[in-house]
Amino acid sequence: MTIEEIRSATLRMIQAGGVEALSMRKLAAELDVNPMSLYHHVANKTALIKEVCVANLADLDLPAADLPWQDQVRALAHAYRTLVRRYPALWRYILNHPEIIEDRRGPLWDILFRILPMAGVAESEHERMTGILYGFVTGILLVETLGHIAQNAAEDSFDAAVEIIIRGIS
Repeated sequence: MTIEEIRSATLRMIQAGGVEALSMRKLAAELDVNPMSLYHHVANKTALIKEVCVANLADLDLPAADLPWQDQVRALAHAYRTLVRRYPALWRYILNHPEIIEDRRGPLWDILFRILPMAGVAESEHERMTGILYGFVTGILLVETLGHIAQNAAEDSFDAAVEIIIRGIS
């Protein structure tokens, strides 16, 4: 059993029944292994979910560093939106369990921290700004996924929100 097999089975189970339905014991049964063998790969369920999140970021189309910062913001926002739409059950869980992403590490955060200096944001403002940007994009995605934005207007609404973000950073 590899960590990739564990992550894949975990994601399948999350997509089928939500994170709340996932347990280490059920995952072990899905993989046909002893539950204790999972702990050779991950410390606990929270660590496993972090693993799944980080691994799935690798599949995203993230912006290249040589693009203008505005294009990087657009691409990063759309990559995050793709992740949310691809794994809605996982995303909803993360919203209610901020400890999963509290350390702000990983490709999305790395790119955001790369963009902010390019946009002229003072280093002393980076932490605060990432919180604001995360909150703004997450809010737009939340109202979209809850159906408060008409499906046929979702793309234009998201694009308009991203343009507001870019103007705000400027």
